[in-house]
Amino acid sequence: MQTDKIATLILDDGTKFQGYSFGYEKPVAGEVVFNTAMTGYPESLTDPSYAGQLMVLTYPLIGNYGVPPRTFQPNGLSTFMESEKIHVEAMIISDYSSEYSHWNAQCSLGDWLKEEQIPGIYGIDTRALTKKLREHGVMMGRIEFNDGSDTKKEEFPKYGEINYVDEVSCKDIIVYSGSESRTFSVDTPAEELNAQFATFNPELKRVVLLDCGVKHNIIRSLLKRNLTVVRVPWNYDFNALAYDGLFLSNGPGDPDTCDAAVQNIRKALSGDKPVCGICMGNQLLAKAGGASIYKLKYGHRSHNQPVRMVGTDKCYITSQNHGYAVDGDTLGNDWEPLFVNMNDGTNEGIRHKTKPFFSSQFHPEACSGPTDTDFMFDKFADLL
Repeated sequence: MQTDKIATLILDDGTKFQGYSFGYEKPVAGEVVFNTAMTGYPESLTDPSYAGQLMVLTYPLIGNYGVPPRTFQPNGLSTFMESEKIHVEAMIISDYSSEYSHWNAQCSLGDWLKEEQIPGIYGIDTRALTKKLREHGVMMGRIEFNDGSDTKKEEFPKYGEINYVDEVSCKDIIVYSGSESRTFSVDTPAEELNAQFATFNPELKRVVLLDCGVKHNIIRSLLKRNLTVVRVPWNYDFNALAYDGLFLSNGPGDPDTCDAAVQNIRKALSGDKPVCGICMGNQLLAKAGGASIYKLKYGHRSHNQPVRMVGTDKCYITSQNHGYAVDGDTLGNDWEPLFVNMNDGTNEGIRHKTKPFFSSQFHPEACSGPTDTDFMFDKFADLL
């Protein structure tokens, strides 16, 4: 007998999908997007790039392997997740498994959502919902419950007008080196910071990581290559810091809301220090180089996106999570495409023709997902 509370997804065109709650019960609103990955819901839920979104998982059965422990390494990085908390506004699935089995499971998905106060709905026809989003494009939506708490109908937020990067980026400067980390105020003078940085394994190369909503596995991937990582807020002017390379992270929302980051990146491009970007980092690097960005109809959110390295016959299977793309036709004369999506021909990365600047729209750290393009981190480390 069905005892879970009825929950309804309402799209901004008035379409309704009725299901049942298995998470926290509160009305929420956001951009409705779909992800076709078969596994990896703990990583996706904690990916800051999903901030402001209602995530629809197209794989029918979710929750069967539970949730891993929410433990942290001595340096503050999550052991199994991609950030410190869940970032999606809500989770929408077809069939929820309350029973789970996995060697590393600590609790059920439903219990985790309730603990972090994130709504979850099951019993939704996710196939019909996904077909609608593919045909119409991503839509704004809200989730309501039947207990009267949502009698006041809120207006749908304007997703593209909200600077979600500012919401998820770090507020302090965090230095990771080996297994340790230290935190500094953004108000600390650059001279003092540089002096402090020199005390962290001075024999290691130092990378400034512009945090636009970074996944922890990006930091893990850099540390794995014996680099010291200086993580700074998205709008911090890092150009006075002493560093060997610049890394631009992934992040949520519209990159056009991040002009401060673009201006600071543009200053860095006047030099010759290596620059690498991932996802939003690709878009911000392109904008700093003079290109423009546009919103995709329904984005790329999956583990199986094929991309080809331009000028070669090499094709890679990649993990992706983005709703915006670089307009390759607007790249300046000093830039060229590095990768192209084999499904729809959209840009998947750029590089400078003469300087060590390059980026990917996909996630080479792929947690979870394929690791075919992990060499991007090796290439960046070799350039330092």
